[in-house]
Amino acid sequence: MYQRLRILASPLFILFLILLLVNDFYLKGAFHNVLTGKLSDFSGLFIFPIFWSAIFPKRKALIFIATAVLFIFWKSEYSAGLIQWMNPYFGVGRTVDLSDLMALPMIGLAWFYTKSGSQPAIRPAFMLRLSTYLIGMVAMFAFCATTQPRYIQAFEQPQYILLKHPTLKNFDPYYGFQFYKKDSLLVVKIDYLYRNRPVRNDDYNKNKNIQQLDQDVLSIIGDSATHIPAGTITQLTIHTDEWTDSLRFNGGRLDGPLIRTKGNKRIIEGFYKMGLEDATWTLRDSSSNDRVVQTFVQGEKTQVKQYSGDKLKSSSTVNTRADTIVNTYVQLAMLTLAVAAMCFLLYRNKRKAIPTGLQLSLLWKLLICFVSPLVVWLFYIGIMLLLMNYDEDIFEAIATAIFVFIAVCPLMFIIVFAIKLAKEIDVFWYCLLFALLLSIFKTYAILEALSS
Repeated sequence: MYQRLRILASPLFILFLILLLVNDFYLKGAFHNVLTGKLSDFSGLFIFPIFWSAIFPKRKALIFIATAVLFIFWKSEYSAGLIQWMNPYFGVGRTVDLSDLMALPMIGLAWFYTKSGSQPAIRPAFMLRLSTYLIGMVAMFAFCATTQPRYIQAFEQPQYILLKHPTLKNFDPYYGFQFYKKDSLLVVKIDYLYRNRPVRNDDYNKNKNIQQLDQDVLSIIGDSATHIPAGTITQLTIHTDEWTDSLRFNGGRLDGPLIRTKGNKRIIEGFYKMGLEDATWTLRDSSSNDRVVQTFVQGEKTQVKQYSGDKLKSSSTVNTRADTIVNTYVQLAMLTLAVAAMCFLLYRNKRKAIPTGLQLSLLWKLLICFVSPLVVWLFYIGIMLLLMNYDEDIFEAIATAIFVFIAVCPLMFIIVFAIKLAKEIDVFWYCLLFALLLSIFKTYAILEALSS
């Protein structure tokens, strides 16, 4: 079996595997452009058939043909039913974009690459065998990670848009939308939208997602309805079995007061400015006198007060995006100071231990080198949790663990066998140092994304 897996350790396979992982876990979120949107498709279509044909070499032709057919099906609207059936059991997601089919020639390139007899450049044989199995496991992880569902942007307050001249026949809820037909107008209530996962799930991100909400919804439903020009004021009332909403639109966007009543009692009162919450919103409990008063500034919540009758129960402020950026700068400064402290401790221990140093057996040295990445990863998670910046899902956590092992293990070999440890406590300090450096890198990436 090992011989047929050798291609998994070949340079081009490893290159596209790295591109797939880096794009899915960093580039898409950081840049979100046409290139990052296609890079995963190009990389995945190269390594996917190679991987499975290495596992099942007698079915090689069938695997390559099936890859092309399944990719076309997956990228079409016809796969929606299959995805809906799978979602209760497996978290999968994809974007319908037929332009992704331009990546199909990568399957042909993969076919010719398997015919070229490319050999891995790793030596000796033991390391080659170990590397092959490790790369195979990473490839399996990459295939699973790239199909994770997209982020769902939900809305705390009711969110509507208004369109005109609809010819939509099916008014059943789909894609998180509910439809209400009013003569020649179509009111669409948006419960949620599918979006790329944000760097921070806050009101700033929500505002960004609804900047062109009417245009986005119209493109999703694919109907012949058209936009209502800005400046056209429309007042409507939406009735459901549960509540009644009184709405005011400017063009296709909510603009003005919104009042929701239930059983002749007002349960939501608020004000919109072109789709964004503004000023003060009051949310009442329909079964009691409890209420929540929220204050918004340009769509971002800044304060929340809870009342029981006329008595104030609690009051809290909410960080805006600008507040979060300032706090992140402070976190970076604290992490940098901690790194300087670790370096000082290691330098001091080294000076005190000259010329002897810590004497360890070969077994202990190897154990330190291979266990340290796990300790660094756990320290990193602890630091990010302490800073309230840890929001990785399971696939991102595994990807980080893989990166930590690849980066830290060779460094620990250099430290243990070349630089040499001064004291036993240095193992702890080195692990903490690497975790802090990784936390600085991650925090800086978060800051860049927040600032952009």
